[in-house]
Amino acid sequence: MQVTETVNSGLKREFNVVVGQAELAKDMDAKLKDMAGKAQIKGFRPGKVPVAHLKNMYGKSMMAEVIQTTVDAQAKQVFADRKLKPAYQPEVNFPEDEAIVNAVMDGKADLSFTLRAEVIPEFEVKDFSGIELSKHVVAHSDAHIDEALNRLADQYKSFEAKAEGAAAATGDKVNINFVGSIDGVEFAGGKGDDIPLEIGSNQFIPGFEEQLIGAKVGDERTLKVTFPENYGSKELAGKAAEFAVKVNGIEAPGENKIDEDFAKRLGFEDLAKLKDMVKSGLDREFSQMTAMKLKRDVLDAMDKQYTFELPEKLVEAEFNNIWAALNGEMQKAGKSFADEGTTEEAARIEYRAISERRVRLGLVLGTIGEKEGVQVGDQELQQALIGRARQFPGQEKQVFDYYRKNGNALMELRGPLFEQKVVDVIVGKAKVSDKSVTREELKALVEDEEEGTAA
Repeated sequence: MQVTETVNSGLKREFNVVVGQAELAKDMDAKLKDMAGKAQIKGFRPGKVPVAHLKNMYGKSMMAEVIQTTVDAQAKQVFADRKLKPAYQPEVNFPEDEAIVNAVMDGKADLSFTLRAEVIPEFEVKDFSGIELSKHVVAHSDAHIDEALNRLADQYKSFEAKAEGAAAATGDKVNINFVGSIDGVEFAGGKGDDIPLEIGSNQFIPGFEEQLIGAKVGDERTLKVTFPENYGSKELAGKAAEFAVKVNGIEAPGENKIDEDFAKRLGFEDLAKLKDMVKSGLDREFSQMTAMKLKRDVLDAMDKQYTFELPEKLVEAEFNNIWAALNGEMQKAGKSFADEGTTEEAARIEYRAISERRVRLGLVLGTIGEKEGVQVGDQELQQALIGRARQFPGQEKQVFDYYRKNGNALMELRGPLFEQKVVDVIVGKAKVSDKSVTREELKALVEDEEEGTAA
């Protein structure tokens, strides 16, 4: 085998590889002999099929297998021999001349192909033990617990039928039948019977609930509304509609005391157990926000420490993914770049910078993780897979099958786990001091950063 480097520019590498005809023939003969010992072909005793006969029957398909195996092996070996790490699967190009290809397949010519890829840049991992980080922490208070309990009480509040002749008011629950129409024609999905609706919950399209205020049991009203421009159904978005509504019943919210009876109604032994559950939920909420803020601070620190050339293809792929998602969200919301106070050109520059940051941080964290021996265990990956499957109730089996059959998809689950473990390593060696903040302050910090540059 002969390897000639034809491109060495920045991170770009290209090699021309020539595998001799004799080497291919040797691998081909080995496969044919192996097959001859197992083949069962009519007219021959088992294991006694002549190699020449097998070559006539399966020669080209076997040569295709030999070539594929050879190329896969050399694509790894060429870079490994030079201590280079491809940033992605190397591109393989074969000669376009059909006569040359046929000669190789017939075992009458050397195999020649090119390998092209960008390599992972070399950079020195800097000491991060001196990095100073603030861990923003929130301690739950009685006020937090009371607020959470009140939200629960609001979610599970009881309703009682209003007196005969009483009118519906904000906060009441009405039971209605309705039929929606546009220009006098009913539209799909615009009809319902015995539908409960709490006035003021904003469950229905804007303007619908407010027009039920003052209605009484048995009343029939025609409600005039306009579907939002960003409504999920394109056929209805922005359209003016009318709903013929009949009120079947009206209930007013009852007093919902947060006491022992309320706790038992929710399935808890007593109020103390309910409060314990609320405290645990608050601790999880605050811990998640603390971890998000700390991770972002670590990534910001890493981003400031490293500057090096990036593989163009990785940046381009990252940008295309972000740009496609952005455009999808904007189309769904019916917004333009002007609505967001920017231009497409400015947005491209902004998201190109985000793409570069993500690629740079990915390479930095990957290198640190490798140096620190960070591994994602099978059990951790399995737990992540279970978590993903739970996001699709009733389709768990399909989710499991998809990830088990799709290695790239499984790697997408592994990536965030690996990244977090590397962040934990950095935090473990950095100088971290706790900083007490309020829930509102921490929430604002997290939200501000979610709206800013993504990791």
